[in-house]
Amino acid sequence: MLLEGIETLLVLNKEKTMSRTGSQLYISQSAVSKRISNLEKKLDKKLVEPDGRLIRLTPAAQTLIQNVAATFIELQGLISDEQSLSSDAVIKMDCSETLIAGYLSSQIDKINAVENAFTITTNHTPRIVENVQSGRVTIGFCAGHLPKSHGLEVFHLFDEPFYIVSKQRLPQLPSKLICNDLANPANTYQLQLLAKLGVSPLMEMDSYTAAANLALGGLAPALIPLSTIKTLNIATKNLFHFEQLKPLNRPINVCVRAKSLKNERVKSMIQTIADVVPKAASLP
Repeated sequence: MLLEGIETLLVLNKEKTMSRTGSQLYISQSAVSKRISNLEKKLDKKLVEPDGRLIRLTPAAQTLIQNVAATFIELQGLISDEQSLSSDAVIKMDCSETLIAGYLSSQIDKINAVENAFTITTNHTPRIVENVQSGRVTIGFCAGHLPKSHGLEVFHLFDEPFYIVSKQRLPQLPSKLICNDLANPANTYQLQLLAKLGVSPLMEMDSYTAAANLALGGLAPALIPLSTIKTLNIATKNLFHFEQLKPLNRPINVCVRAKSLKNERVKSMIQTIADVVPKAASLP
């Protein structure tokens, strides 16, 4: 009861509403509320307060999360390690949406040829890493830099280049760009590099597709990875690559818990991804 209450609080901290938390945990909104209430009684502390349509965590809840989050995620992973993946169990894979759309979807038949019992979910890189750490998913397919001290086995596939997408011709590197969320820990390295180039973010989007479409509509140039360019079939005339942008390349990785690598199905699936995805990236 205590562990499920802490898990629910951690998810609530990210999702901010009971309903979204329930969706993440596959339980009802009332079950979320009951878990939080039971945790409050167990700890004799008020943990949540209403904040309009959202839920605000109290200082006591924030302190609890700060103290137990990392340990709890690792505990979940250790418990997951003790549960053997059966021969017919579904392998769960959590992926960056841009990587699925740009590279993986065109190669899915090759993955199906070696493994047909798998599911795919999408998340941002920090959440993907956390899901693999906790054992909620088996394989993570990530774009961008991974958090330090993640404790996972990582297979680096390639470094994905960025281009500037623009409706108008660009004779030189623009001083302002539409970017993706630079507060995302996987993307924060870009902020310092852009500053060195004298480029500032005009606005920050949560979707590369949205940023690219705004650029193609003529609002402003946007910094877009190759995977999104392939997904949207953006014309060459709208693509601009400057030598200064090379350091902005983002690593593309597969991550997995060490114990999971002992499973032959998982190893075969990772090997197939490592074989086909870089080839998909190199195709015109």
